[in-house]
Amino acid sequence: MSVLQSLDHDARKDLTPLKLRAKAAKFAKATIKTQMASFKRFGIWGDWDHPYLTLDPEYEAAQIEVFGEMALQGYIYRGRKPVHWSPSSRTALAEAELEVMGLLSSCFSSTELSVKVSYIFFFLLTSKLTVTLMGGTAFKEQPSSTILPILVLKLTCLDRQPAEKYPEGHVSKSIYAIFRLVSRSSTSGDLLGEFLPNLSLAIWTTTPWTIPANAAVAVNPKLQYAVVEVRELLGDVSITPGDGKKRLGNVLKEQKKPFLIIASDLLSTLEEKWGAKLVVKKTLLGSDLENYKYIHPIDSRECPVVLGGDYITTESGTGLVHTAPGHGQEDYVTGLKYGLPLLSPVDDDGKFTEEAGRFSGLDVLGDGNVAVIEYLDQYTSLIMVEPYSKSHNSSPAEHKYPYDWRTKKPTIFRATEQWFASVEGFKEAAMDAISKVKWVPSQAENRISAMTSSRSDWCISRQRTWGVPIPVFYHVESKEPLLNEETVDHIKSMFSQKGSDAWWYMRVEDLLPDVYRHKAPEYEKGTDTMDVWFDSGSSWAAVLAKRSGLSFPADLYVEGTDQHRGWFQSSLLTSIATKGKAPYSGVITHGFVLDERGLKMSKSLGNVVDPATVIGGGNKPGEAPSYGADVLRLWVSSVDYTGDVMIGSQVLRQMSDVYRKLRGTLRFLLANLHDWEADNAVPYSDLPVIDQHALFQLENVTIQRFVIVDLSNFYFDAAKDRLYVGGSTSFTRRSCQTVLAAHLLSIARVIAPILPHLAEDVWQHLPFQYTTEDGSIPKFVFESRWPALNERWLAFPDEEIIFWENILELRTEVNKVLEVARTEKLIGSSLEAKVYLHTLDDSLAARLNEMSAAENDADTLHRIFITSQVQILSSLESVQTGDIPYRGEYIIQGKKKIWIGVSRAEGSKCERCWNYSLQVGTFSEHPTLCTRCHNVVGNQPIPALAAVS
Repeated sequence: MSVLQSLDHDARKDLTPLKLRAKAAKFAKATIKTQMASFKRFGIWGDWDHPYLTLDPEYEAAQIEVFGEMALQGYIYRGRKPVHWSPSSRTALAEAELEVMGLLSSCFSSTELSVKVSYIFFFLLTSKLTVTLMGGTAFKEQPSSTILPILVLKLTCLDRQPAEKYPEGHVSKSIYAIFRLVSRSSTSGDLLGEFLPNLSLAIWTTTPWTIPANAAVAVNPKLQYAVVEVRELLGDVSITPGDGKKRLGNVLKEQKKPFLIIASDLLSTLEEKWGAKLVVKKTLLGSDLENYKYIHPIDSRECPVVLGGDYITTESGTGLVHTAPGHGQEDYVTGLKYGLPLLSPVDDDGKFTEEAGRFSGLDVLGDGNVAVIEYLDQYTSLIMVEPYSKSHNSSPAEHKYPYDWRTKKPTIFRATEQWFASVEGFKEAAMDAISKVKWVPSQAENRISAMTSSRSDWCISRQRTWGVPIPVFYHVESKEPLLNEETVDHIKSMFSQKGSDAWWYMRVEDLLPDVYRHKAPEYEKGTDTMDVWFDSGSSWAAVLAKRSGLSFPADLYVEGTDQHRGWFQSSLLTSIATKGKAPYSGVITHGFVLDERGLKMSKSLGNVVDPATVIGGGNKPGEAPSYGADVLRLWVSSVDYTGDVMIGSQVLRQMSDVYRKLRGTLRFLLANLHDWEADNAVPYSDLPVIDQHALFQLENVTIQRFVIVDLSNFYFDAAKDRLYVGGSTSFTRRSCQTVLAAHLLSIARVIAPILPHLAEDVWQHLPFQYTTEDGSIPKFVFESRWPALNERWLAFPDEEIIFWENILELRTEVNKVLEVARTEKLIGSSLEAKVYLHTLDDSLAARLNEMSAAENDADTLHRIFITSQVQILSSLESVQTGDIPYRGEYIIQGKKKIWIGVSRAEGSKCERCWNYSLQVGTFSEHPTLCTRCHNVVGNQPIPALAAVS
């Protein structure tokens, strides 16, 4: 369609089927190349060198095989039925090729698709699925992707235009008209004889152009109907034409107004609608009206009153339904029941044919519709015309109307010769299969169940030359189709070698198998192609069943919620019909991308968030920052995919902040491991408790909170002293580096599925060589294995877990008291402070004393609080608490109370570590250093200070 739209009228006239197909293939391949480059930039992992494409000969052959199997089982047939027809495309359409005006678009705009792709891929990898992504195309002009062997993923909507090109809504002209009753055909008594010949059926329709094809009026046999007399007009309804206004027709302006039959429950509604006083003269059931005859208002045919179904209600209209079997599914079913003629005087362009008489050549959705209304009014058959409103008030309003998803123009129902897939024979099996599939979210099962159970036969033929042809030959004289196992197998063989173009350039005698070749002059090739949903719905057969190493069914299909009527369903139907089981074990459906206010994206609203702009920034300075692919992927990982998701500048800024903190953490880890090797690792049993606790937290990690709170806000702060100040080969530094190395390796691998660019950047800058358990050295992060569970790290004692939780809470309370002291100018840096702690709980006091005097200089309280000194008071009387000006209190688990005090630190400031100590000034060679720094400077080189932000 995009190819046709790019050509002028003369160029279109010169197009042969092969020329058009060549242009379509060129367009598709160019789009595939563009999309593939985008997917790679987004960090989507796939076997891009071996994509599956529906234009590949082997795919087309597999599709023909599926079609043939369904045909041989009797599921494929040709018939004349009303189908969705697009005059703008001149072809039949499936329901999944329609967009309903008056509803939020069911698909991403072209700018949203890439977000959708990243979104899907995040879920897969964070679920720890081992997957291989394979790029491909869903339709001829639509690139798509698949994850196999456990996942099949199809991307749709690539050929849909952005939402802002859709019409704002669809307004139809609705009419109330009369069909004059003449008699009853049965020999039973005539209940309405007293009102004849001045009695009419009142009908209502939103498609006046279908009245030339009217074959009956349907009533609900269970409803009560009334014969009413129009007594007077109330004078509050306009009787002159006007834009957007309703007007009365000539029926109500006649001197002698007809008796009308309407549903009794609609009496007051129609009185108000028509502005007329209606008086009931007689009531009867709908079943009493069966077999009455009326005169067709245009061509004077006698037509019957028939009994319809539950679709006839009193929610709108008159309770009597104008029935044209050639222009509606329910009408068609009713027509079959009563043997009504299948009239459809409309051509491929949506114009009346000569069969429509005076309306021939007029556009049914344009001047033809107007002409029918004017004719009815001229010949006194029109009660009222008004713009159709859902609420049936006097103002026009958009209503649900099907549009062609490609051309964005309205469609019609029209009876044509088409190929159908009958679903009745396997619908029950499909419903059973649905119940056995794992649906995420669970309500998706209800959605596809409802759509599958209520669906009619699937129209699979299309009147266009691009796509896979329906492999059928027609007898030149009888027009009987030739379609059997021999012909299908031969065409499948031809397509696998030459592609489906062979259908257009090869002769009939070459396309027919040997057994029929002598009859070639008697046959001609069909010109219909298959529905694109049959193309994509055959992907399981073309990929899972044909590629080595893959298995059927797929573990998972992933797509948007609109695919319950699209790819999910077409794949299900083809698979059930031929294999007797669903092509997938699980299905994930996700929502769509909206702006920050929950509105669909539209250029006219200026709220489009283009993934390419998010990643690369705007074209103009200051237009939009460049966030990179990882920030976009991080946003994807943060949203609830089961519903619609929102994105905008504020959301992106928040994600960017999180990303920067993650990156800062990784920079800190890298910088402080510049001189570390695996041989330097300290055994777990020798690690300080604070380091063992850090490893325990690593095994219970939730990345965002862990990196920002547990690491950056606590462990890194507490570790900086021993990393920067202690000896480069000291135990405390090596112990800390052991922990940092474990964190770096784990975090890089854990974030890789979501932030692959950042993870790979880290991996390429590892300051040490990482060797796996099997001795291999992963060159890339995705060559490494997912971090294995370390049971020893998880075995951190429960009482220690609780204790360290309390220590971290105590640290928070100490910081509050320190902040008060800082505000009052007692201290500047926390290293200028001394902290006092006191508790009446003996066991807690003993543990605090133990930490305060820890020999490893890592578990000490003053390192944890980042102060110069901590003193545990045996009692508050042991010191002059008046000399401790700032105090606080912390209660552990509601019962153990800890008193907190803060004063200036004792001693002088060490110019190297900035800690205050009484030993500063006692070393003649280094009078400005504390004991620790004196020993470090005198015995070994000082490690380079890690420059981190």
